[in-house]
Amino acid sequence: MTAGAGHESTAPAASQGHHAAHRIAAKVTITAASAMLAEAATFPIDLTKTRMQMAAQSGAPRLGAIATAAGIVSAQGVPGLFRGVSPAVLRHVAYSPTRILAYEALRDTADEGLVAKMTAGATAGALGQLVAVPADLVKVRMQADAFAAVPRYRGVAHALSTVLREDGVGGLWRGTLPAVQRAALVNLGELATYDVAKRAAVRACDGVDGPMAHALAALASGFVATAVSCPADVLKTRLMNQSATGPRQYSGMLDCLSKSVAAEGWTVLWRGFLPTWARLGPWQMVFWLSYEHLRASSGIHGF
Repeated sequence: MTAGAGHESTAPAASQGHHAAHRIAAKVTITAASAMLAEAATFPIDLTKTRMQMAAQSGAPRLGAIATAAGIVSAQGVPGLFRGVSPAVLRHVAYSPTRILAYEALRDTADEGLVAKMTAGATAGALGQLVAVPADLVKVRMQADAFAAVPRYRGVAHALSTVLREDGVGGLWRGTLPAVQRAALVNLGELATYDVAKRAAVRACDGVDGPMAHALAALASGFVATAVSCPADVLKTRLMNQSATGPRQYSGMLDCLSKSVAAEGWTVLWRGFLPTWARLGPWQMVFWLSYEHLRASSGIHGF
């Protein structure tokens, strides 16, 4: 009798554990799929922004976003706009599920205040980026290849093996500090803003938690995320493009900051702002609309 009762008491717990694991797996899959779709759709804008940020470092002329994009197409054709897309898409297999699930977990254990949401967003972004730095570094290196007379890398696998051979395992995490700082700032702005803006938008939409509310919240979060993260993005891009075996322009983040500002003025920290915002806006739109739709279709409540 006792044994039977014990068996019955563990069954619900086992069922709940299985349900929780299935729910987490569904969230991971939905988040990764939505992020990969958003990344692929907006990658040409990200490439343009990266080229603009690295122009002075590479000795190329400083051009606007449209001229930069046109130059890429002129030199390499339309496929040139997608150089480095593979590591950029693969990065979100680890980055986006980590940051989204971490934010929800932190948010659900904290109070509802804005400061708590901002702290949760920054922490979640830092954790997500920490595991995604190698893919981010390979993406930046492959995007920078267009400035080289002879491209350094034939693909993602070759880029990874080359970095490992030349720089060691630690080379895969070159630029980690500014990358993590940028991700913390992006997610502080993006996740906290989307969270707060969505609730305001739902109220404005007569309580309907639908695409219109999601779109309005995505627009707001994209602008805030760009404004607070652009300086760290510029420094991260320049540091990641350095090779340990070649001449190094910067010894670290502060050195990169001081040299960049001294040579190009404080506005250098917001170089590429418009293409960054132009990318983050559509990225957020594609991500949040698809993400919220897939969650609802899977029987999971909205973000």
